[in-house]
Parts: sequence; C-alpha cells; structure tokens
Amino acid sequence: MPLHSIETIAPKLRARLAAVCGAVLLSLVAIVFARCGELAQAGFARAQALSPYAPLVLTPAIFVIVVHLTRRWYPEARGSGIPQAISAGHNPGAGATGPLISLRTSAAKFAGTIAILCVGGSVGREGPTVQISAAVMAAVHRWLRVPVTAGVIIAGGAAGVAAAFNTPLAGVAFAIEELASAFEQKVAVFVMAAVMISGMVSLGLAGDYVYFGTMSQALPVQDMIIVAPLAGVVGGVAGGLFSRTLIAFAWAGSPVLAWTRSHPLVLAGTCGLVVAVMGVATHGQTWGTGYETTKALLGGEDASLLFGPAKFLASLATALSGAPGGIFAPSLSVGAGLGRLLAELIPAAPAGAVVLLGMAGYFTGVVGAPLPASIIMMEMTAERSMILPLFATALIADWISSRVCRPKLYHALSRQFSGRPARPE
Repeated sequence: MPLHSIETIAPKLRARLAAVCGAVLLSLVAIVFARCGELAQAGFARAQALSPYAPLVLTPAIFVIVVHLTRRWYPEARGSGIPQAISAGHNPGAGATGPLISLRTSAAKFAGTIAILCVGGSVGREGPTVQISAAVMAAVHRWLRVPVTAGVIIAGGAAGVAAAFNTPLAGVAFAIEELASAFEQKVAVFVMAAVMISGMVSLGLAGDYVYFGTMSQALPVQDMIIVAPLAGVVGGVAGGLFSRTLIAFAWAGSPVLAWTRSHPLVLAGTCGLVVAVMGVATHGQTWGTGYETTKALLGGEDASLLFGPAKFLASLATALSGAPGGIFAPSLSVGAGLGRLLAELIPAAPAGAVVLLGMAGYFTGVVGAPLPASIIMMEMTAERSMILPLFATALIADWISSRVCRPKLYHALSRQFSGRPARPE
C-alpha cells in the first residue's frame, strides 16, 4: 500500500490494523524459527552419531565464529533477547529506531541461534523469539505510520512468548511481571489482543499441541508438603547462582573477569569446549535445548543423574560465551535434571511430578518470575491439578533466589544495552 494511502486511514484504525498484522506476522516468524531450530538439532544429532567426537573441535570453532560475527557486526543480537526488549521498552522512542529491536538485529539473532543449535549449543529460541517478535511488531507499526510505544514492544514480546511455547496465559503473565515495569490497563488490552491473535495463528498452522505433552501425575498432599519446599530451595539456590554468575561476568570489576571480557573469543572457544565435553560425557543428553530428555523425565522415564549438573554447566557456558540464544528451554531442562535428583530422595512420590516441581523451582530461581513460571509449567504439561504445588515451589524459589542474587537477571542484563551499571549485591 502506498504511503500516501496509508496516511489517509484513520489513526485508530491504523493502530488496530498494525496490532493485528504484527501479531499475525510475528506468529508466522515464530513458527518458522521453531521449525528451523528443530531441523538444526536433528541435523546435529545425525552428524554427531556419525562422528561422536567431532563436536570437541567443531563446537568451539563455531562458537568463536558466531561470537566474532555477532560482536563485530550485530552486538545487540548477543545473548537472550529479553534484556534487549526490556531496554527498548524503557526508551521506546530510541528503541523503535535503534538496533535493539531492528529487523537487521533480529535476522542476526535468528541466524546466530540456529547456528549455535547446529553444533549442540545449550540455547533456547524463546528469548530470541521475544526480541524478534518485538522487532516485527515495531516494524509493522512503523510501516503503517503508527507511533511505537512501550506497549507495542511489550505486546510484541508477550506474543512471542505465547507463540514460542503455545502458552497464551504465560505470555500475558510474563509481560506483566518481566517486560513491563508499569502495566497500565490500555497496555494490558493491547497485550491480550496480540497474544490472542498470535495464538490463533499458531493454533491454526501448528495445531493444538501441548509443549511437553499431556502429563497425569498428580502429587498427593503428604508428598507436596515435602517436595514443594525442597524443590523451591534447591531450584532457588541453583537458579540464583546461575543468575549471579551471568551478572558478575557482565559487570564485576575483578581483574580475572575484566581480562575475560577483554578476550571474548578466548572465552567463546573455552565455553564451546565445555559444551562439547558435557555433550560427549552425557552421550548427547545435554545437546541443544534438552527437550527430548526433559519430556522423557516428565513422563516418568529415567535419565542419567549427571543430566542436571551437566546441563547446568553447558547452559552456563553457552550463556557466558556471548553467542545469540535464550536460556528459557535450557533452564527447564536443568530444572528437570534437578528434579530427577530430588526424585531419588523421595522414591514414593511420582517421579514426573517431582521433575515438574524441579523445573518450576529452577526456572523461577533463574528468571525471578514466579507467576509466569507456574503458568508456563501448567500450560506446557496440561496438568492443572499441580497448580498449588507449582505456585508454592515458585514462591519459595523466588525468595531463596533473591537472597542469592538480588538483581533480577533480565533487568540487570538489560542495563548492558542502556549503559546503566548493575552489579550483584
């Protein structure tokens, strides 16, 4: 449509058209991103089966190449993507026209994340989907000559969460708790509309699926009283340590960390080697998102006791490397591994239910968002009978994690893109 024709449309109608078109387009991008991620992991699995030790060389090499290209040409594409969306939302005027949520940065985020998945990196696509979706929503608003406000960026990010996990309620909750510091009613309506539209598009194209499959392992009250606090404490401590380490590497003034930051390619190669060693040592269980192992554990199947600790190290190494990629899915896998360890301590409790609480505890401990964590777990497993123990676990984990790492991870990391200092307290 020519620009002069666009400008003849009433402003309110243009705003609604931008919201609808943006939500539809970002959901399509999220579906393509998900499919490319699946193909990347499947391709790596086939290659690794042919040459089990090749990743010891290939993975560090690709980490170095991707980090070099990202730092040299697309620095705003590094890491998760959620901190970038938060930073852009704090200053929507500059964020809408700057590189944080530009289509150029989003394309680099897309390609970089897929490249890391192609060599077994422990990354997820959910955080990158938030940044990419915010960029798509902002771009559509610019094309239709509609002002890009904080609400536009928040709605795009929230719809990205919903499209990535097929969890619309979690998208709204995540927007409230993580993306928006001041959540007004007008923004809430925009967010819910964007999430609903993107969800309908995803439902129509990808089908009505439950991310981890339907789970049916309720936890008796007597077990809940034991497992929920235990999962909350363990998840809160481990998640808090993960977050504190990432923030320290980003901001701490220690000479060792300062030297590490000044040699990013050495760090990237070392982190890639750690990821490769963990993958080889666990016979491939820690490669990529860890989805298959996590789904098996939720179904009550067995996995190595080393899965949780090894996945923790692989995820931490990948996040520290500076490569594009999210921590959502890897955090769920680490939590599942920790739940597997807790299930050994409480053999009478349903193993799948303990694993689910381990996921909720660790995920909350990392992101510091108990409400979205609980809703995400419920929607991804369709297990509504676990909502009370999930909330209890998440609240305990959030309190414990805040004692280990006071700043919230995404908000602290967002300061890298706005120049404000943030150090662990």
